[in-house]
Amino acid sequence: MGNTAEEFLAASQEKAFEPEHRAIINKSIDKYDAAFERGLSRMINLDNTKKKGHTIKWRVMENLDKFLPEFEANFLKRGGKVIWANDAEEANREILNIIQKAGAKTVIKSKSMATEEIHLNEFLEKHHIESLESDLGEYIIQLLGQKPYHMVTPAMHLSLQDIAKLFNEKFGTPLDITPEQLTQKARELLREKYLQADVGITGANFIIADTGSISITENEGNARLTTSFPKIHIAVVGIEKMIPSITDLDVFWPMLATHGTGQSLTVYNTILSGPRQPGETDGPEEMYVVLLDNGRTNLLAQKDQRQGLYCIRCGACLNVCPVFQNIGGHTYDTTYGGPIGSVISPHMRGMQEFKHLSYASTLCGKCTEVCPVKIDIHKMLLLNRRDAVQEGLVATKEKWGWNIWEKGMLKRSLTDFFGGKMKNRLMKMFFRRSWGDKRQLPEVPLQSFSKQWKNGQRPE
Repeated sequence: MGNTAEEFLAASQEKAFEPEHRAIINKSIDKYDAAFERGLSRMINLDNTKKKGHTIKWRVMENLDKFLPEFEANFLKRGGKVIWANDAEEANREILNIIQKAGAKTVIKSKSMATEEIHLNEFLEKHHIESLESDLGEYIIQLLGQKPYHMVTPAMHLSLQDIAKLFNEKFGTPLDITPEQLTQKARELLREKYLQADVGITGANFIIADTGSISITENEGNARLTTSFPKIHIAVVGIEKMIPSITDLDVFWPMLATHGTGQSLTVYNTILSGPRQPGETDGPEEMYVVLLDNGRTNLLAQKDQRQGLYCIRCGACLNVCPVFQNIGGHTYDTTYGGPIGSVISPHMRGMQEFKHLSYASTLCGKCTEVCPVKIDIHKMLLLNRRDAVQEGLVATKEKWGWNIWEKGMLKRSLTDFFGGKMKNRLMKMFFRRSWGDKRQLPEVPLQSFSKQWKNGQRPE
């Protein structure tokens, strides 16, 4: 077991038995569950819509080499510029080049998991460029010096009291401040930043091939300000966000909203097709789209698991996962936590280091059940486990253990060689630590079923 796995187990144990964390997350999940159920009740033929979304994403992944150039050609026609980034280092370098070429010193950002993935804020800070998050949750996380807890609600793990204390320390606001007052204070602090920023950086929820556009979904309006005021707009987008046509948004917008927050539709849905055109009154003078690979083609090459790339980042699988609810988002130590993160992270960041995430699951199947694009998530986790074994990425002790178990189970004389007392002793000796100190080891009967049967005993 590698260091990452050991740290994961230690962090999981600590977080799972933290009462305050459990109370905050349970409250947030309860609110989500109620909104989610209301949202689903308003949808007709939900399963059919999921199948349609799955089919669209299947078509995209099977033809990504055709859709990406189509998007690029259509985007270039409108005066936009496309940058192809193989990895995080290349993406950061290209973004820095744009900023330095423009002589810019300040960047305003809207919520983007892709920029979290490449650690853009930290990179820009090293090069003396101020990069400020404008999404309220992300802004709070940035003030705390933390990473997002959840891909949709980055500050889910914080209570109102936690945020009030933070604002009191940073800005001198009263400790009994209301949520509305907190939001108003953040608005006052951020509004002037939109006007001062030289560059706006966003992600995108979808890339649209036939119109050469990107689509951004949000609830606060900060992305619209980020893409409107600064002279330069840079969108960092994973290549898997592609959809064939603008008409496909009638499937994905409602599904993303309902599964993400329980809304019928999010408050702001924006389609951007390039920089400001002649005769237009607002928008950036330059617009760039950074198409990010960063391990995605590694997953695309896995025929059995490439459906992990169908994900539209709604976060529904995190919200229903009993493991995520207990150990929290930061414990995963990867940009994408929860079930879907456990599927894609080993392929994007290395099976050797992140194979343990595929075991961080009860395999209850709830994640698969709620997925709006019908990704067979719990099956993907099992396939990841298979791959780790086939690639020889398991400890020698584990290999020997399974080898002995297989031999014993295939031969009755070996199974019966040790009595129940000895088997229980061996289990305590070898498995007590891995089984966990919070669980009791099962007791093996003193005699096997076959011996009991031969002796005339009839097990109940």
